Amino acid sequence: MGSVKDLKVIEKPTVDKMGVGRFSFSDRYSVFDWGEMPDHIDGKGEALCLMGAYCFEWLETKGVETHYRGLVDENGKVVTFEDLEAPTSTMEVNLVNVYKPETRDVTGKVVYDYSRYTPNLKNCLIPLEVIYRNGLPEGSSVFKRLEQGKITIKDLGIDHHPRPGERFTKPIFDVSTKLEETDRYVTWAEARKIAGLTTPEVAAVKAVLSKVNDAISRIASHAGLENEDGKIELAFNTDRQLMVVDVVGTLDECRFTYGGVHVSKEVARQFYKKTSWYGDVEEAKKTAETRGVQDWKALCKSQPPKLDAQLKNIISGMYMAAANELTDRKLFDAPRLAEVIKKYREMGEKK
Repeated sequence: MGSVKDLKVIEKPTVDKMGVGRFSFSDRYSVFDWGEMPDHIDGKGEALCLMGAYCFEWLETKGVETHYRGLVDENGKVVTFEDLEAPTSTMEVNLVNVYKPETRDVTGKVVYDYSRYTPNLKNCLIPLEVIYRNGLPEGSSVFKRLEQGKITIKDLGIDHHPRPGERFTKPIFDVSTKLEETDRYVTWAEARKIAGLTTPEVAAVKAVLSKVNDAISRIASHAGLENEDGKIELAFNTDRQLMVVDVVGTLDECRFTYGGVHVSKEVARQFYKKTSWYGDVEEAKKTAETRGVQDWKALCKSQPPKLDAQLKNIISGMYMAAANELTDRKLFDAPRLAEVIKKYREMGEKK
């Protein structure tokens, strides 16, 4: 079980053969690596499932290999997005092996051992999240990392200090760990070493990321959305060829904006950033890093509050309306995205 979706293994992968599994997308949500939050967002699971399926099928037509096998309809049959007659929250995928890095305590600090990852390893998840940034909307982690000195404008490949809302003519590619207790941004040189990638494979990862970015930007434009940034996960198939895994192009994997307004999980993040719980989360993460403690959540002084009820309904509408308009199919009984955004703006003006 993950924080937002569950996995049912139908056939386990072996060293040289992919398995088969089914993702069940839930209405749960997660922010700041906390895991399951105290309430659920209606319609979110089905919306994520359908957006992801639509994007996977689009990518396949562009020659990008993915682990997607199809959607599971109400009769248990695996069908394409086009053949689906009613919303579903279940997607069938090919499975690869996931090798978690071993942890060691080195002078009070947790160190992750990735020595298992070599250029000969096949049929496995690459232990990285790769990120594209077409712009830096307000709330982007890049601003915080710049402020803390964890990244420089040179690292970003730009020649000036960026401002919130800025968009780039050429996307920035970023990378973080995937299988650690808390995702950690790393340089591309570190990423290559961690994942046992060759130099040509790093170039291939960036090429796939670029294709996915272009596809999602095109799809997002159907709904009048700007594709600000997003993340993908990759795996090696049985021939050590790259394929896109997990899910892509959803409001959880991407940060979209509509006329400058966030249409993504960022809406929930912004709500929680104004709570005392968020301060406790930040403090717990810093303390854990200083002490070399792996489980930072155990150090958090408080639990997250529930979302504002009105905001929760608006976020639910965002997911369903975006799914309708991104895929150009009226699968959910939801208002137009423009109407949902209007309600969100009005709510902000009242507070």
